[in-house]
Amino acid sequence: MLLGIIGIILSLVLLITLAYRGMPVIIAAPIASVVALVFSGAPILASYTEIFMPAMAGYVGSYFPIFLLGAIFGLLMTVTGYAESIARTVTGWIGARNAILATVITSALMTYGGISLFVVAFVMFPLARELFRVADIPKRLIPGTIALGIFTFTMTALPGTPQVQNLIPGQFFGTGAYAAPILGIIAAVMIFGGGWAWLEYRRRSLQAKGEHFEGLGATTADGRSGIHAAARAASHSASHSASRPASRPGTGRGPGAALREQERAEDRPAVEAEDNAHGVQAMLAPRHPLLPFIPLLTVFAVTFACTLLIFPNLEWGYLAEEKFGGVDMDRRSGIWAVILGLLVAILVIVAFNIREFAALRKGFAEGVKGSMLPIFSVGSEVGYGAVVASVAAFAFIRDSVFNIGGGALVTSVVSTSVTAAITGSSSGGMTIALNAFGEELRNLAVEQGVSLEIMHKMTALAAGGLDTLPHSGAVVTLLIVCGMTHRQSYKDIGMVTLVVPALTVAILLGALFLLGLA
Repeated sequence: MLLGIIGIILSLVLLITLAYRGMPVIIAAPIASVVALVFSGAPILASYTEIFMPAMAGYVGSYFPIFLLGAIFGLLMTVTGYAESIARTVTGWIGARNAILATVITSALMTYGGISLFVVAFVMFPLARELFRVADIPKRLIPGTIALGIFTFTMTALPGTPQVQNLIPGQFFGTGAYAAPILGIIAAVMIFGGGWAWLEYRRRSLQAKGEHFEGLGATTADGRSGIHAAARAASHSASHSASRPASRPGTGRGPGAALREQERAEDRPAVEAEDNAHGVQAMLAPRHPLLPFIPLLTVFAVTFACTLLIFPNLEWGYLAEEKFGGVDMDRRSGIWAVILGLLVAILVIVAFNIREFAALRKGFAEGVKGSMLPIFSVGSEVGYGAVVASVAAFAFIRDSVFNIGGGALVTSVVSTSVTAAITGSSSGGMTIALNAFGEELRNLAVEQGVSLEIMHKMTALAAGGLDTLPHSGAVVTLLIVCGMTHRQSYKDIGMVTLVVPALTVAILLGALFLLGLA
């Protein structure tokens, strides 16, 4: 037993190390699985083909449409010029001097509108860079500002968010994307308010010390960054959950630094704001500044209508048939609603630009390619979790988790937080935890009278806290996009995506206990 536990710990350390050193998770996860299997004495090949691969395939099978449609939607928003138009419109409403708030709100609108997180990160940086330059805000705050808009309240808290982190709990608790809406809104306000307050405090503090937009020397004198290097490193990102890039940002000698040296030598023009992760540029321009908001609103409207109005009034008895696996509609409604929402939004974009369909083809092609590695990276982490859960020593760990006390809600929050921290992935960590404990947690929650909707929302919120430790692939990719290092910008990323969300979960958990809801 002890040897098996040591093997699990060593496999986790190896997974984190390999990912940090730049090895793709698709490769690192099977290697780490072998370590756990060797120490437990379990058969390696059988575990790989009969445990690892089915778990990986199960995740891909469940969530691939979300990743695919989200990536295509994001690239179409870029090709049509809608993403840039939204950023400029929001900035016009709020004012260029409020660059931090404008960047957060624009990022949040895109994320809540259904665009994949990693796509938003690449789309937003050139726009945020220009806003920060005009407002003369230290550029080291750009990564944290973008992170607040895409990695926090719109990913896990706001009711109906189409991001996969809000859909995974529903597969285990039989809940929908709008589970516990009041709790979600409260959490979103707390995370947004706390994160924004921190970023504004940091802005004032840095400016009081005499730091300006050009104060760090992390980019060239004209504000260029490692955006193209980041595009090459995009294969290491995964919807808030992929592996590390090959070089360590903390050294200041990553691909972004190499590009900056090359740019200084060649004295090339600044990177165009329309560039994004896949080398796709805005080829079109919207006819009206409000037109780009329609696809985002479409995702929300269709998802809301399907979840609360249409699906509940349809007959789903045929799902009990063997060919459909006897699936429970409550476990599928959330995903189906988001799939339809994204699909209709894509059709809306195509309809608005039907005469320019040739220009949209690149968005479709790049979106398909851009969705592959992220979902297979997360799926590989899920496969690793399934292998670990299959070894005998894991039973001891599982029993220890359930014996910590506090009931179903605390157990779900703790187990999800720990696995998300270990994997550096909110969706991967949550899936691993719920695959291991989901059925028991559901039964325990029903037995204790805890609302499954509250279980859903608190589990999702917990996944969006400790997942952004320094080894997180999403964090590293964002830093490369912005041409920054951990030393320069992680303090602010960690505060708005880790400290504030974790404190929010702790406060809400305490409040739920005081109210007798946990």
